[in-house]
Amino acid sequence: MLKLNVISSAGSAPSTSRDHGFEVVTRADLSQNQHWTRAFAHQRKDHRFYELIDRTICPDFDYKYLIMRDENGHTRVIQPLFLLNQDLLAGVPVLSRAADRFVRTWWPTFLRLRTLMVGCAAGEGHLDTLSDSSGQREPGLFAKALRDYAIKAGARLIVMKEFPAEYRDELAPFLDHGYTRIPSFPMAALDLPYVDFEDYLRRGVSTKMRSELRRKFRAADKAAPIEMSVTRDIAPIIDEVYPLYLQVYEKSPLHFEKLTKTFLCELGRRMPDKVRFFVWRQSGKPIAFSVSMVHGDTICNEYLGLDYSVALKLHLYYYAFRDIASWAIANGYKRWVSTALSYEPKLQLRFKLVPLDLYVRHTSPMLNMLLGWLLPLIEPTRHDKTLRRFANYSEMWPARAQKPEAQAPADQPRASSIARSEMLDQALTRSRKAR
Repeated sequence: MLKLNVISSAGSAPSTSRDHGFEVVTRADLSQNQHWTRAFAHQRKDHRFYELIDRTICPDFDYKYLIMRDENGHTRVIQPLFLLNQDLLAGVPVLSRAADRFVRTWWPTFLRLRTLMVGCAAGEGHLDTLSDSSGQREPGLFAKALRDYAIKAGARLIVMKEFPAEYRDELAPFLDHGYTRIPSFPMAALDLPYVDFEDYLRRGVSTKMRSELRRKFRAADKAAPIEMSVTRDIAPIIDEVYPLYLQVYEKSPLHFEKLTKTFLCELGRRMPDKVRFFVWRQSGKPIAFSVSMVHGDTICNEYLGLDYSVALKLHLYYYAFRDIASWAIANGYKRWVSTALSYEPKLQLRFKLVPLDLYVRHTSPMLNMLLGWLLPLIEPTRHDKTLRRFANYSEMWPARAQKPEAQAPADQPRASSIARSEMLDQALTRSRKAR
């Protein structure tokens, strides 16, 4: 257990009312912490989900939990962390291959750094809470505690991993603590104000797409019948469906977390209130598999598995979409959220982007300055042409909120990540015109 002491006023003597104690613990240390049993209860991924990740996937990750206590010793915040060795170019295959060929032959660790990540190892991250009587100073204290721990743990890089845009105001102080905000690959969402799937086809998509979807469904209907089942316990058939997940995983351009059979089985056993497994069979054989989570009026499609020997011929991606959407509408869900990637079909189906942000900084002030200019150049979303076609693409690159006029001069020397992004776009446009 590592204890950190963060003082709200730099250079001042400790003050009991303003000192905030941070400690970094393991999952075992949380067994008697009542706050942890309530953590993230307002999210589909509550504390049970984080515990499952810790126990069952990515064993090379060093999972930790940062606890903030008040002056009375009461837990106010528990934030999951994990340490790993991260390749900064992993999300940009072209640059990664170029680095491997021309640089890493003689500099193996180029842009590979020991990294402290804050959030969830499987999907987007969320904050436990940062609001209390100290108000907006709290994220600043949190940011400093993260840097202090990263240095002690030997991490060179700190990443707030994939936090939804709803946290931008709350995390804005991180920008004042040297963090650069860049977009991660976004999720996507579709509102479901429809009475059934036919109503969605009539009102939710273009005439051209409606005709295209009907054509795809007819192709599947001509084959042997496909039957869908929904269960909360996948353990009895895990050996049948897990290879379908692996097929999709291996085709994915990004490999971060890899689910295990144990994770999927335990997910159903420990979170039956929030997990739904969809399985499609043809002639008794599983050909598609989906992991979804429900919370409130929202269903989130987390993972998909497909048998690629028939997936393209039967248009299984769209077939699964139709069946899950129909089930969701029939069961009263009003919103469908899908995880990142596969943007082309989501664009056609009228999904909107759900921006996710990365907040990144180097522990070295000098290298952090360089990193602030480098990150907008190598961030992976910029290379996905489909994303630019979404109506709300601009929401991925928000302008930084303006400070009061009196503080403007102090803020001018440090360009924001959005400003650097705009400069880069202008330069690329000029380059293309010149050619």
